[in-house]
Amino acid sequence: MKVVVHVDGGARGNPGPAAAAAVVSTPDGEVLDESAETLGRATNNVAEYRGLLLGLMRARELGATEVEVLNDSELVAKQVNGVYKVKHVDMKPLHAAAREVLEGFERWTVRSVPRARNAHADALVNQALDAAG
Repeated sequence: MKVVVHVDGGARGNPGPAAAAAVVSTPDGEVLDESAETLGRATNNVAEYRGLLLGLMRARELGATEVEVLNDSELVAKQVNGVYKVKHVDMKPLHAAAREVLEGFERWTVRSVPRARNAHADALVNQALDAAG
């Protein structure tokens, strides 16, 4: 089963209070799952990776065999695809974990899209941050 996974993460202040979110849907756009979590204090990039991991885990739990991941972080997309090196110590274990989960799918893609095309996941991040106060 193929799913499309919109993921996002954000921090208010960098670092600051952070949250991650994921929306898993069918290729036609039917939402199968949406989730968000607060992360405590983190950077935007760490939150983006945590959103990626959240989305991948939810997709796997739903039985997906193929994932198309869309996020609004060019850095994370290019690091996961091997275009950019991961230099920051806090991001290395997150990158390794994401690659490990991705390799468990038959097929996968990760690419960045403009924030406007990732609005649902972005809204979930902001709702989680607002609720956390």
